[in-house]
Amino acid sequence: MFFGFQRPSPRAVGWAAAVITVLIWSSFIVVARATAHQTLTALDIAFLRFVGAGVVLLPIGWWMVRRLRARDPGAGSWLGLSPLGLRLTITVGMVGGVIYACVAYSGFFYAPATHASVLLPGSLPLWTTLLAAWVLREHITPARAAGLALIVAGDLMVGGASLLSAFDGGDVWKGDLLFLLTAFIWANYTIIARKHGLPAVEATVAISVFAICTYVPVYAGLAALGWIQSHLADAPWREWLFQAGFQGIGSVVISGITFTQMVRYFGPVRSTMITSLVPGLSALGAVVFLGEPMGVHLLAGLALVTLGIVFGVRVVASHTLGADPALATSARVESSRSS
Repeated sequence: MFFGFQRPSPRAVGWAAAVITVLIWSSFIVVARATAHQTLTALDIAFLRFVGAGVVLLPIGWWMVRRLRARDPGAGSWLGLSPLGLRLTITVGMVGGVIYACVAYSGFFYAPATHASVLLPGSLPLWTTLLAAWVLREHITPARAAGLALIVAGDLMVGGASLLSAFDGGDVWKGDLLFLLTAFIWANYTIIARKHGLPAVEATVAISVFAICTYVPVYAGLAALGWIQSHLADAPWREWLFQAGFQGIGSVVISGITFTQMVRYFGPVRSTMITSLVPGLSALGAVVFLGEPMGVHLLAGLALVTLGIVFGVRVVASHTLGADPALATSARVESSRSS
């Protein structure tokens, strides 16, 4: 009790964290697509994402390194700012940071948010499980394979239709392929994190430190020289603040904190079931706020993908008492979201 206010219960904190996480992850898809119709380019949005996250996480990285070196003076770090060593910082920074963000935002300039709602969170468990089987030699059970088959069917319902429209000169298929590639990139990051046993907070800080120390100054310099197409100078300052705040602080920092808190209370399996709401909510948001149509093939794809995610998680929950790494880490689409 403090000044008449009672400390919230763990249950209340857990549910609040779950609601905030799902809202941010769902809004990410809608906001990214809406931004594609405004001033900034995809690489501009990535730039502001890294600036927003870096402003918050750079000091935290410095503090974490100081604590590490207080316990172990020989502890490795990068530039005294990343809690990870040089090689790991570069690896997760490129895969889970720079490449992920640039590819993800580029997809929204071609395909609608309803497609991203299915293909981004939908194909992530698929890629993560397949990579885990290949790299980490994990076994795919028949029940898990059935869940993945539902996801593949849902992706084909959406992506297949856009590929057919390519013969008519449409560009939507480009965005769909970029969304699938984005999920594949993030799946690679989750496998790297699991292989090296990287804690979520340290990995997220390392990604932000790498991006703000490399991508941000290089991109700013190239844009100032006019060597790349950038609309940063044309965008109003309110757009700068919003994108840095939402894409950086919201999608990276806040959702990273709330996702971790949600997992602490609900556990990885139930947390992943909660985040399976993201495809449906983001698709609904795209229809309501962006006026995007929801055709039969999109509805069918959305239903199949959501069923595949839920079925896969329920299979894990019924066979294990602990976390399923592939499904738990695949839920982190924007915890470091990267998305």
